[in-house]
Amino acid sequence: MQSCNGAKVQQNKYYLQTVINIIPIIKIDIMSLLNKLLHFVLMSSKVYNIDETHGLSHSLNVLHFAHNIFEEEKNKHPYLKDQEKIIYASAAIHDMCDKKYVDQNEGLYKINEFLEGQLEQNEINTIKDIISTMSYSTVKKNGYPKLDNFQHAYHIVREADLLAAYDFDRCMLYNIHKQTERDNSMEIKMTEAFDNANELFQNRVLKHNKDGLFVTDYSKNNYLPLHIEALKRIRTWKSIINKPLL
Repeated sequence: MQSCNGAKVQQNKYYLQTVINIIPIIKIDIMSLLNKLLHFVLMSSKVYNIDETHGLSHSLNVLHFAHNIFEEEKNKHPYLKDQEKIIYASAAIHDMCDKKYVDQNEGLYKINEFLEGQLEQNEINTIKDIISTMSYSTVKKNGYPKLDNFQHAYHIVREADLLAAYDFDRCMLYNIHKQTERDNSMEIKMTEAFDNANELFQNRVLKHNKDGLFVTDYSKNNYLPLHIEALKRIRTWKSIINKPLL
């Protein structure tokens, strides 16, 4: 079984390298770029065993929020229109160098290799600066990086990820995946998954606004419905888990 898994990983790495190699060296529009980026996310997730909580589904959710924030912020900060590709690209691939799944330097190297020829090198460098410093734990440890003219673009992508984090079921799913990897078991411990997710939400996610992590008006004005929905999901799961045995 182990040799089969090893062969599958090698095959996925080959496919990922093939995707990188066949990208034409041309300037492309946003939609064409996103099509290629999302395929890159799909292939990278297979190579690095990135589950759906940080894979393509999450990339789409973060893209959704990044787009909404960008559309509102660009009217107040017109210079952001020139940074649109950087914002969208960063939102799409931000977890492809997540240290929970991949060595960050290796992930950033593959991202750089993939983007070469599609964006200018200074744009690629900015994308790498954004996605390597935007995680909650990195911000809590080091604060915000100084990205000069791209500081607002950084906050757009960072906050899009924070808004996507209000999905309580996603947090439970992540804990379920970690359980199965840790225990190599066919049984899922729902109570443990709920308790771990609930602890993270109480200590982190539900404090995003209180901790001053939102800079843009969009996030400040739109986080509350997500916050309320998360509380509802927590209550519902607590009710399910505490049901008496029939």
